Amino acid sequence: GTGKTESVTITNDKGRLSTEDIERMVMEAEQFANEDRLIKERIESKNVLENYLYGVKTQVTDDSQLGSKISAEDKKTILDEVNKQISWLESEGATASKETLDEKKEEIEAIVNPITSKLYGSSGGGSGPAPTSEDMPSHDEL
Repeated sequence: GTGKTESVTITNDKGRLSTEDIERMVMEAEQFANEDRLIKERIESKNVLENYLYGVKTQVTDDSQLGSKISAEDKKTILDEVNKQISWLESEGATASKETLDEKKEEIEAIVNPITSKLYGSSGGGSGPAPTSEDMPSHDEL
């Protein structure tokens, strides 16, 4: 060799993030994470509603399932509402809020649940109305 030595000093000051930059980036990341969570929740609500609607429609139109067990009037009531909500979902579902989607599911459940509970309530074998709390013996002495 030549016997010469050279040293190179590397400093990391250029392009370095300031504390303010780091704090701003962390806040932006938290904001985006929150937005992503809200989008995910909205999509989940949409999927839950969509699956529920198509599941109910399948059960009501299939005579091996609910179709043969409910009256024609109940079937029409359910299918009219299901078809109305499917149309709404196709036109508005992509932009609807999570809250609106959840409300739509509650609306359809308010129509379907009384019909199906009437069906399952009557398959218990016993005749007559279900006992109410007034029919039950009181247990005040316990």
